[in-house]
Amino acid sequence: MPYSLRSATLDDAPAVTELLNRVDEIEIGRPETDLRTVEADLRHPEVDLRRDSWLVFDGDRLVAYGLLWDESGGDRIDIDHYVLPDHQETAAPVLEAMEARAREKARENGAARAVVHLHLNVAPTLDTRLLRERRWQVVRRYHVLRRPLDPAQDPVPEAPAGLRIRDCAAEADRVRVHALYQASFADHFDFQPRAYGPWLHDIDAEGLDWSLVWIVADDVLGDVGFLLARDDREAMGWIRSIGVLPEARGRGLGGFLLRHAFAAFAARGRDVVGLGVDTANTTGAPRLYDHHGMTLHYAVDTWETVLD
Repeated sequence: MPYSLRSATLDDAPAVTELLNRVDEIEIGRPETDLRTVEADLRHPEVDLRRDSWLVFDGDRLVAYGLLWDESGGDRIDIDHYVLPDHQETAAPVLEAMEARAREKARENGAARAVVHLHLNVAPTLDTRLLRERRWQVVRRYHVLRRPLDPAQDPVPEAPAGLRIRDCAAEADRVRVHALYQASFADHFDFQPRAYGPWLHDIDAEGLDWSLVWIVADDVLGDVGFLLARDDREAMGWIRSIGVLPEARGRGLGGFLLRHAFAAFAARGRDVVGLGVDTANTTGAPRLYDHHGMTLHYAVDTWETVLD
């Protein structure tokens, strides 16, 4: 039976989740993709599913998936591309379609080129020879780290002198976290500035427990850092972002926030917590996480191509 190709709808979220979990099992040994995550991707405000999504079926079985979105409003375009190993012949047509759409999207934004990024496991189910043949290259590596939790070993830490911590139950504090996020990550690789509304979607705020988002404040400088975590992943508790303003770094605030999150997750009965980190991060984050007992779960490469 020949393959069939079509765009996705929200009703396809369970099939996409099943495909991505099969990819997870092959790449990292266990399924770690949740339906809610896929639904949030398909609802991304910068995604027009009719033009920015691709599903390839072998009969009734989904064997390849592509999604494209644009958070820059300029030349930077992001894509996802997953394929089962025994269906590699479906990868090239989907990639070609996504490249063509990326060029089109960049032009719609007034850009002369498209700079496209794709995140893949370092040993992906997608044959990377296809990428290299099409002038893609690896430009960054990220590590997904994890750490076991134990209520007896992870008590709530005492705040250092002059520091206060609060959660983000109030809307004003959520707005403040957004501002801290933008300022903390402004100099990071591939950072895309986001207004408050789009940022809320980026973090899937509808499914976020804001009691797991904290702001740390200094008696002199005011609000200087934040940690954003979520507890809706089946595989583990997840620390999505941790940031400290440049003027407040080097004082142990990141470690304090990290230990606070460990204690919160342990108290909820979680036995593992994870996060992702840019291995070339210049703020010392990889050393911080290593110092706090986080170890490598798997690695992800950022692939890039520039399309004129």
